[in-house]
Amino acid sequence: MTHSQILGTGAYAPKRVLTNRDLEEMVATTDEWIASRTGIKERRIAAEGEDTSDMAVVAARHALAMAGCRAEDLDMIIVGTISADMPLPSCAVLVQAKLGATRAFAFDISAACSGSLFALSIADRFIETGAARRVLVIGAELLSRLVDWSDRNTCVLFGDAAGAMVLGPTSDPARGLLSFHLHTDGTAADILNIPGGGSRHPQSAEVLAANMHKVHMNGREIYKYAVRVLPAAIQEALDANGLDVSAIDHVVSHQANARIVESVLERVGVPIEKCWLNLDRYGNTSSASLPISLDEANRAGRLKPGDLIAMMAIGAGMAWGSALMRW
Repeated sequence: MTHSQILGTGAYAPKRVLTNRDLEEMVATTDEWIASRTGIKERRIAAEGEDTSDMAVVAARHALAMAGCRAEDLDMIIVGTISADMPLPSCAVLVQAKLGATRAFAFDISAACSGSLFALSIADRFIETGAARRVLVIGAELLSRLVDWSDRNTCVLFGDAAGAMVLGPTSDPARGLLSFHLHTDGTAADILNIPGGGSRHPQSAEVLAANMHKVHMNGREIYKYAVRVLPAAIQEALDANGLDVSAIDHVVSHQANARIVESVLERVGVPIEKCWLNLDRYGNTSSASLPISLDEANRAGRLKPGDLIAMMAIGAGMAWGSALMRW
């Protein structure tokens, strides 16, 4: 049976580094407060004139080079993002043009921090059915333009970055993506959202004055939600494949908060050493977080053929899920 495997990974982070010390000069916070509660020490900020699609393209080119694949060979491009260059067309359309991927159809998926995991599941299905052979999946976010820099509860969390994965088919049962387990709970939509700018609260002077076009979140409720549903999602993936938690060699996770990752892994029974952590350097990069972590672990030589990798992510919606993959 044909299923999909990841052929190449790539990542990009802007050059500008914004440290916790820098933030002390901007809002009423401290380096100690941020680091102790989130695990974040610094994050990257996009340059003026740098768009989400620009970051996505750099990450994509790195992934394509590793995969030995040309942009012209791509059948499909999916970008997970909630911070596209513009409301329409999609970010993926702009990426397709900038890459010169003339054969590929392209679209965005909006699942917030789970965007790249949801996009990966779609790519897997297209490859499994034979509808596509080369698929580019990107998670890219330019969140520095969506946060309220006067709100110390949110502005300290987020950073700008992009991560990419190139997928192709394999008939090797010892390699590839094994299963996905995705969930949504729309009743929790109010704990993390951008309330303004849509059809409910169209852009207006009042919306802008109230900062409704910026990220709003209830961090305490998000933590409680994540540590409840993510362990269950990992166990669901293990059960579906008849595996025990001891079989997991690596965890590649969306990283919103170090406390969330630590708590989830403790509840699952996976040592924190098995998880590639980079939150301290990038902050919460939403949909870019998971593919960046995968790329860094890959390029560091951490991932060995046959290793079992568990992936997990949770974001606004609430939308969350898990996946298992043999490297």
